[in-house]
Amino acid sequence: MRSAAITKIYLTIVFLWAPFLLSAQTSKPGDQPLTPRQQAIVMTAAFTANGDLDRLKSALHSALDAKLTINETKEVIVHVYAYAGFPRSIRGLQTLMAVLEERKASGIKDDVGKEVTPIPKGGDKYETGKKTLEKLTGRPQGELTGYNAFSPEIDRFLKEHLFADIFSRDLLTYAERELATVAALISIGGVEPMLSSHMRVAIRQGISENQLIEIISLLGESVGKTEIETARKVFGEISTTKLPPAAADTKDRELIFPKGQTGVNPNMTGTVWVYNLVRQDSVMTNSVGNVTFEPGARTHWHSHYAGQILLVTDGVGYHQLKGKPIEIIQKGDVIKCPPNVVHWHGASPTQSMTHVAITQNTETGRVVWLEKVTDEEYNAANKKQ
Repeated sequence: MRSAAITKIYLTIVFLWAPFLLSAQTSKPGDQPLTPRQQAIVMTAAFTANGDLDRLKSALHSALDAKLTINETKEVIVHVYAYAGFPRSIRGLQTLMAVLEERKASGIKDDVGKEVTPIPKGGDKYETGKKTLEKLTGRPQGELTGYNAFSPEIDRFLKEHLFADIFSRDLLTYAERELATVAALISIGGVEPMLSSHMRVAIRQGISENQLIEIISLLGESVGKTEIETARKVFGEISTTKLPPAAADTKDRELIFPKGQTGVNPNMTGTVWVYNLVRQDSVMTNSVGNVTFEPGARTHWHSHYAGQILLVTDGVGYHQLKGKPIEIIQKGDVIKCPPNVVHWHGASPTQSMTHVAITQNTETGRVVWLEKVTDEEYNAANKKQ
């Protein structure tokens, strides 16, 4: 009887857990969203490639916070030089050096990480590169055609240096190198054949089509509109997976109020759109505006004689009162800025943020603009997460 009871309990457990066990066994790594590590590789590669050093600073903080080692982060930047050139990668390395100094000064100790395993000397590097390329593409390398036949020199440089020297370095996996490559090619634009080829290679290395869509989405608010439209077009040509509507188009349609106009504002860092909902006049005692910050954009330090109310309607951002920690704000939050208290607000490094700002337009409600929010102050939010 005891044996039958145990058997009954065992079968009950099996039936209850079977769906979950099967699901876990059939789930593929590529079916999952990009990990923080993968996202950091994407953003670091993209901003290194297009030379956007302000956004690269934020991406590097995020990479180190995601526990990429210093050597792994350097490797992403060095990898990009094969696609964007030495000057971009050198500027990226200089930016990383500055970020590491900032973090060290703030008491953050980042892990240097392992060194690359020495590559055995000797052997035919051209053949090594050919074999690596065959592993990446799944196709044998036959006679030279196209630009390789036209310029055997570049074919040799590609195989001996890129696919033998660089891809043999074991600080990043093939899949991680393809993430960096796809992000870099999207960011620089105008290289559709190469982007198409590397998207296919990325899929072969275990990056799912949904993860490629996520890369395009991540970069959608941070690189040029033309570059993102091109990436969407190339993805559509190699994939049967339907892309969602363009992020910018979807965002604009979902906004409660119009986005407004952007322009040079000496009291802002980055691109900011403003749409006046209630204009200043002799009757109304409050002015109301819809303000949208691109990723990384923020106000300078400032205060209001009568205080200010912020209604966050979209995205994720930061708000900080002078002397207090940064708080993360997001859609649905209501922020009450006390009178005469110095503060700033803006978007997070990777997502835009929109809020409605309500301010008194009388003399006793005017704003006092102060100094710029430094990168170190802005990136303090990354350090505490």
